[in-house]
Amino acid sequence: MTGHMAFEMKQSQQLRQELRMTPQLQQAIKLLQLSRLEMADLIQTELNENPMLEELPDQAEISTPVERQRERESEAETTDFKAEQTSDSADAEKAVQEIDWEAYLENYSSPMPAAGTGGGGRDELPGYDQTLTKSDDLVDHLLAQLGQTESRLLERQLAEVIIHNLDDHGYLRETTLEEIAEMTGADVDDVEDALLLVQELDPIGVGARDLSECLLIQAEQAHPQDRLLREVIRHHIRDLERKDYAGIARALGVTKREIMDAHRTIMTFEPKPGRPFAVDETTYVTPDIYIVRENDTWVARLNEDGLPRLRVSNYYRQALRNQPANGAPKDDKAQDYVKERLRSAQWLIRSIHQRQRTIIRVTEAIIYFQLDFFDRGIHHLRPLVLRDVADFIGMHESTVSRVTTNKYVHTPRGIYELKYFFNSSIKKEGTEDIAAEAVKHHIKQIIAEEKPAKPYSDQKLVHMLHERHGIDIARRTVAKYREMLGILSSSKRKQLL
Repeated sequence: MTGHMAFEMKQSQQLRQELRMTPQLQQAIKLLQLSRLEMADLIQTELNENPMLEELPDQAEISTPVERQRERESEAETTDFKAEQTSDSADAEKAVQEIDWEAYLENYSSPMPAAGTGGGGRDELPGYDQTLTKSDDLVDHLLAQLGQTESRLLERQLAEVIIHNLDDHGYLRETTLEEIAEMTGADVDDVEDALLLVQELDPIGVGARDLSECLLIQAEQAHPQDRLLREVIRHHIRDLERKDYAGIARALGVTKREIMDAHRTIMTFEPKPGRPFAVDETTYVTPDIYIVRENDTWVARLNEDGLPRLRVSNYYRQALRNQPANGAPKDDKAQDYVKERLRSAQWLIRSIHQRQRTIIRVTEAIIYFQLDFFDRGIHHLRPLVLRDVADFIGMHESTVSRVTTNKYVHTPRGIYELKYFFNSSIKKEGTEDIAAEAVKHHIKQIIAEEKPAKPYSDQKLVHMLHERHGIDIARRTVAKYREMLGILSSSKRKQLL
């Protein structure tokens, strides 16, 4: 029996709904989470790359009434993207078809006249590279000394390898002597001699493999006759951290006072010899928002200083108004390029204004929820989560998260990251819950009042928070907040008498 298989073609229609991330939406989301400095860099990059964009001049630079009127019209065209403007898109598209793109591109790309060189030309000025300077880092500092030592060539070569394997604090922690020996094909004894050579260099303590060795190198250099000092460093560093002077004194057969004197000496040593050479990159925070008080009301104001205001290029606007006089053929590639750049410029301007409006709305919501903070201080910071603000302004929680990332607000009480105002809640006796950040502030204040010789334990802090502020909190939570504040435990905070 033979079977037959039939083939047929059918056409069917299916309706399906799905979410697609358009390039424009991706750009808008990206702009939301940029910091202010990153935003300024992106705008400058777009100005350099997109000929359709140009920067609006400052009002002070516009001299004549005609120019001022023109700029007002231009700004209205490019900054107010209302619903009624979308109806003009078809007319604009039609006008785009009639532009002499070759003439436009030739116009735009014409070179600028050379600037005058009166009063001594640029050739007389030093080059940019000749005006730069930088301080030596730890590696350069050590290599310079190494070149002046009287030692065997092999020793210096191995010492150079060791120097390049030191961490930022001057320790040899991530690489062992055995690994260096295997890497270089040298004997471990030769590598040990090279390490001793490195440990003789400045700063004293560099090349150590742990804290005890670092302090011991400094003790042998500064106090070569003090045997007790070296014994304490070799065998009782952990006991010193716990301030167990009596236990160390019993173990070494000396008085408690002698151990405390040794501890004072150790406190003068540098536990991180490479610290003076560490690159200290200062982070400058420029607020995105100013919160100011106007007519007994807190209001949010965008910080637009230094951010260029954008508009579609005057070249494009003139090209739309002036029809080409000649019947020159159109360049399709040039036309497609300019149309694509035009769309990109419009979307960027729209995205920037959408970003600014969103930041303002989120900040106004924060003012609403945290009004007591602005009126009365940090103790009145309320618990707040992203969903509260998102529901209040009718946006998605992820949008609020992006807006508050890397954004800073200037208030009369200081500069804060927007995320600072979002806190988990802690139960407070008899009243509404308190924000975790406010609890940290209370802990910091209580510790600041303690006696250095008798610091409060974490359990004591629990009782004092309850007695003073009615805050019920577990000891482990106090310990977690204390560590987040960078405050040591009570045994390590205890100071010498």
